[in-house]
Amino acid sequence: MTNYLAYPDYSPDGFPTSWDQKRLRFALMMNPSKTEIDLEDSDLVSFVPMDAVGEYGGIRLSEEKELSEIGSGYTYFCDGDVVVAKITPCFENGKGALAKGLKNKTAFGTTELHVMRAAPKQLEPKFLFYLTISDLFRKIGESEMYGAGGQKRVPESFIKNFRAGLPSIKEQQTIARFLDFKTAQIDALIAKKKALLDKLAEKRTALINHAVTKGLDPSVTMEDSGETWLGEIPAHWQRMLMVRVISKFEQGWSPSCDEREASLDEWGVLKSGCVNYGVFQEQEHKTLPPNIDPIPSLEVKAGDILMCRASGSKHLIGSVAMVRKCRSKLIFSDKTYRITLQASIIDSEFFVLLMKSKYLRDQIELSISGADGLANNIPQSSVKGYQIVLPSSVGEQKEISTFLKKKCERIETQEVKILEAIGRFQEYRAALITNSVTGKIDVRGFEIQQPTEGITS
Repeated sequence: MTNYLAYPDYSPDGFPTSWDQKRLRFALMMNPSKTEIDLEDSDLVSFVPMDAVGEYGGIRLSEEKELSEIGSGYTYFCDGDVVVAKITPCFENGKGALAKGLKNKTAFGTTELHVMRAAPKQLEPKFLFYLTISDLFRKIGESEMYGAGGQKRVPESFIKNFRAGLPSIKEQQTIARFLDFKTAQIDALIAKKKALLDKLAEKRTALINHAVTKGLDPSVTMEDSGETWLGEIPAHWQRMLMVRVISKFEQGWSPSCDEREASLDEWGVLKSGCVNYGVFQEQEHKTLPPNIDPIPSLEVKAGDILMCRASGSKHLIGSVAMVRKCRSKLIFSDKTYRITLQASIIDSEFFVLLMKSKYLRDQIELSISGADGLANNIPQSSVKGYQIVLPSSVGEQKEISTFLKKKCERIETQEVKILEAIGRFQEYRAALITNSVTGKIDVRGFEIQQPTEGITS
């Protein structure tokens, strides 16, 4: 943020002295009443389940219902309101948005949303939205969540009591315009990187799918598998359920943690994102507070196989990665499985590749479950019930694994570099938002220019 100026003076609380400081309860209304709706029962309104709420902005508005079809248990909001997911892991993942473009300016959605309506002349709705996705708001909110496991929620009292620095409405609008422009630039760059990831994933999936269902010998005798989605397989291969190759299934542990990355002498708890896109990333973890004793039996070691069990993003569920190397004192979370295999039946490298094939991904997507507002997940029973085909010889599996490893190494190297770049962009975006809405940088003199290839930092 070195290219941005600071404000001339700051209060002891860290806000610019020209900004007011107040608890949000005095600048907004929480969860407005449905009694204000002025529509006929036959009028259409937007219907918003949790998976339609974007991470760090945006609402998918593809579903509509007549007002008479909406039950009493749904959350009401309208154009201009700001919604924030209240339940784990949706809150931590940044789910929230400024509502706009709703059918008849009205929506009903998941009960796992807090609704905020900015008070006129005190809060600009877009500024409020950016405040709610700032690291400051999310990290403090995470520390105040109550409940256990997948049922932890952010209380309404946290939002009401959150102390914010509020500049004038005009200045809030300036900050919001600045963030609209800058985040759009960053998001465009992230989208390009993700498109590259998708292309690499398609290339790898096609390569893997052919090798793990047809083998490497084009002259081998083939037979009909009996499944239209699988087609022909080598005649000497076996069909079986996944349970046959698994000797041990373990689910991790998710205590309350500090968001920061752990030092080497501290214990950390891996996030489910540590296996995103099938590449193990040890930096994706939180710090276990010193007052909580670790569970050493859950420490991750080189050679472990981890699977993403639950995530707010369905396409990441079922991602599997082999831990090639790992620092000590890292524990896997309850959103992750550790899988131990029957070495006499299946090669571990072959298993990891198998889980990246199209026919396994299709089964994974069909088995994802989870009620609205809760993390999408895969039960152990579903994983054990997946249908797989294997070369009867572990030696042949190893040959296929070796072949694919050489072919995929370059792809994985590219993926790691792209993921690192995306991480840097996301960190910069988060820092820009937080520093802007807390007054750490002064953007009042910012002038919107034509987009360029790079990002001003």
